[in-house]
Amino acid sequence: MNYCMVLMAGVALAAGAASCKTATVNNSQAASGYTKYVNPFIGTAPLTDPKVIGYTPPENWRVWAGLTYPGSSLPNAMVQLSPITEYHSGAGYEYEDTVIYGFTHTNKGHWNLCYIPVLPVSNTGSAAKDFGARFTHEREAASPAFYQVFLEDYKVDVRLTSTLRCGYHQYRYEDGQDRRILFDLAKSNERVREWQITQVGDSAVQGYQQFGRSHVYFYATLNKRIENLEQQAEGSREGYAMLHVSGRDTGAVELKIGLSFVSAANAQQNLAQEIGNKSFEEVLQEGVSTWEALLSKVRVKGGTEKQKQLFYSSLYRAFLWPALRSDVNGEYTDADGKTVKADFNYYTVPSLWDTYRNKLVLLDIVSPKVAEDVIRSLVDIGEKRGFIPTFFHGDHAASFITGAYLRGIRGFDVQRAYQLLLKNANEAGGTRPHIEEYIAKGYISDPDVANPHVETKAKAGVSKTLEYAYDDYSLAQLARQLGDSAQYRTLMERSGNYKNVFDPSTRFMRGRLENGDWIKNFNPQYPYYEYMYREANAWQVSFFAPHDMNGLVALYGGKESFEAKLDSLFSVPWNPQYIARNVSSFIGQYCHGNQPDHEAPFAYYFTGKPEKSQRIIDHILDSLYGIGPEGLALCGMDDAGEMSSWYVFSASGLYPFSATDPAYLVTVPVFDEVQWHLDNGNVLTLKKPAAGRHLDAIQVDGKGHEGYFVPHELFRNGGSITIVTK
Repeated sequence: MNYCMVLMAGVALAAGAASCKTATVNNSQAASGYTKYVNPFIGTAPLTDPKVIGYTPPENWRVWAGLTYPGSSLPNAMVQLSPITEYHSGAGYEYEDTVIYGFTHTNKGHWNLCYIPVLPVSNTGSAAKDFGARFTHEREAASPAFYQVFLEDYKVDVRLTSTLRCGYHQYRYEDGQDRRILFDLAKSNERVREWQITQVGDSAVQGYQQFGRSHVYFYATLNKRIENLEQQAEGSREGYAMLHVSGRDTGAVELKIGLSFVSAANAQQNLAQEIGNKSFEEVLQEGVSTWEALLSKVRVKGGTEKQKQLFYSSLYRAFLWPALRSDVNGEYTDADGKTVKADFNYYTVPSLWDTYRNKLVLLDIVSPKVAEDVIRSLVDIGEKRGFIPTFFHGDHAASFITGAYLRGIRGFDVQRAYQLLLKNANEAGGTRPHIEEYIAKGYISDPDVANPHVETKAKAGVSKTLEYAYDDYSLAQLARQLGDSAQYRTLMERSGNYKNVFDPSTRFMRGRLENGDWIKNFNPQYPYYEYMYREANAWQVSFFAPHDMNGLVALYGGKESFEAKLDSLFSVPWNPQYIARNVSSFIGQYCHGNQPDHEAPFAYYFTGKPEKSQRIIDHILDSLYGIGPEGLALCGMDDAGEMSSWYVFSASGLYPFSATDPAYLVTVPVFDEVQWHLDNGNVLTLKKPAAGRHLDAIQVDGKGHEGYFVPHELFRNGGSITIVTK
């Protein structure tokens, strides 16, 4: 059956669907149910329209947008088996490219990973640097747990699927005379220090790649005998290995490969337990079923076909990271580089700066056991390194862990986590740079630079002050839950530090010098990567106090003044001369292409004007997802699922405005009905009986509801929310 016909039977995939015309897949593999709406190619295409970007990119400059990959993976898996069209790019795959250089087994979309590259080749004697095959989107397809492409130069049809820790490759060579498999182990998106591969018996190989002190091991078996394992410049950064397949026939060559971050023996055990003697069809169907079980936890009715496609593609993307790092036997390599065995699944550090605000809340709701194990992993790292780690900026493990605890996730040692978070918040040399200055002054300063530019490096003091204040609030809520009233009072007092970088004369969050003076060279429209602001300008951070919006409104002089400032945020034009690669896609000064101001569209609620927020939210949902000529571009980086999670929550009518707090802001969903099916068997149903987009009233369990927030208990206990519109 034509693969695109299978997909199109359920949903009209915007433009990009037509790129699958000749890829085939059997009925048993067909995406069905909710998986049929997922298009893994969304986010792989470039953002090219200056009207959407906000400026004209320099020549040969790819705006940091999307950075997703189309390959096979299961939710929060160790393996993401995906094609590489350019090493050292965001996710390794860029839709506009025409050559595939390999299929790698780990991915995230952050210029790293892409470990263990493998590529089927034939009829070639080229040097490794020349390996690669042209392909077209007309002979390419992807769906959850499946990827397929035809390699034109080698005349090989490639089909991929995967389990949690293993990849399954199926190759059909048109020319059965010369079947080879390249292990391009000197390559990845990171610097390979050393690599090794050895043959084990007639039809298996094992080996590793080393990155610094870390290793990723593999064990792979073939359904054919290995005639020869050729190695060129073994172990070097210029070398490669070529596996020659014995025999001459056109039957499928199947490569089953297990990964481990502990040992090749563990990789072999992972492979034996997760795939063993299963067929490609069996493994694929299990993968589809796994995704169907997850996606069906949120069931929508109504809306357009494109809205369903964007919704379920976003929900799918939200559950690819953090990634599993422990093996089937419970072993993992810990922060000290030691092999440890545990009774929980060990995961990578989440992308906390990006995803604490929505994606990790979605994880709490949909996959609470994974969230619990991620927290246990963070605590394990914290106890060995001295501090619970962050990702990139801020200390948002405080928000994630507290929010999970308040939502009822209790399967971790909360006292151990709490003590580590207190250490984060108070001790120098750890997770919070410049914490001593923050505690002493109530803010973090920056130098007064005469001619700052986008790349000027300093403390990003305004962003740190705002984020630390929110993190203090988050930790204060955990202190209160645990009965630590002294820490609660101290941290709540510190949570007001955001006010210390508010300049009433300009009505912006503004950088301060060490002596307390305001930085004089101040342009609120100019973006910086880490001077005063982290990947933002003054406009984009000046509405961030999700824990104390009433206090923020008061700083601006009350609701009317705050509303007027918000109006300016969304109307003052972006200067197209101000170019920062990952600051793009503007509504006025608001930037949806990056995370720092993603709460701002909801801020009108705090002036009693939810309809103004809804107009902005609807514009973002309608115009900044699934865009471009193929309908496959995003307006900014997906950032490990944050951009996708923003869509899921906003389209479904609930948003975790303050991720720490177990409450959700009610907006107008794009669907007539949204059902959340929880692991405890309860169901929360949101209904929007009328077509209007202006929120008029909220009913909870059939009764009128005061305010715009609803509690997390509705998720825990089930219930109904009716959104009355006009």
